[in-house]
Amino acid sequence: MAKLLKQFAALPVMETGGTSHVLLITSRGTQRWIIPKGHPEKEMRPAAVALLEAREEAGVAGKISKTPIGRYRTTKCLRSGKMVPAEVTVFRLDVSEHLAAWKESLERKIMWVPLSQAHALVDDGGLSKFLEGLDAAAKPKALAVTS
Repeated sequence: MAKLLKQFAALPVMETGGTSHVLLITSRGTQRWIIPKGHPEKEMRPAAVALLEAREEAGVAGKISKTPIGRYRTTKCLRSGKMVPAEVTVFRLDVSEHLAAWKESLERKIMWVPLSQAHALVDDGGLSKFLEGLDAAAKPKALAVTS
């Protein structure tokens, strides 16, 4: 049995006209709609990793929750082509800044969508179920926010 890969993700959220919108990005290899995520980094807290990935992959910044809003399981394709199971821990990112230029801007597309529609657009069963299960505000009962 393959070892479970750990990843940390940001769910970028903005409230527009009373509706929660989330930011989806395309994956570099297959151009599937996903959310920004990355691998653990030494000496970085999981929420900080998620915030860094959102900046590098989607060009957004803001306040990230200290505690996860949830987790989902997926399958990750490694550079070698090997498929491995992964558990993605997700942190809410309240977006307050859109960068004019960011590290992966030429490699990815971004798209803001209503939370209620996001699950139907992603091409990852675990992420789709996770998004479908979020409430309209995408807020857990005990949300602790940091700068």
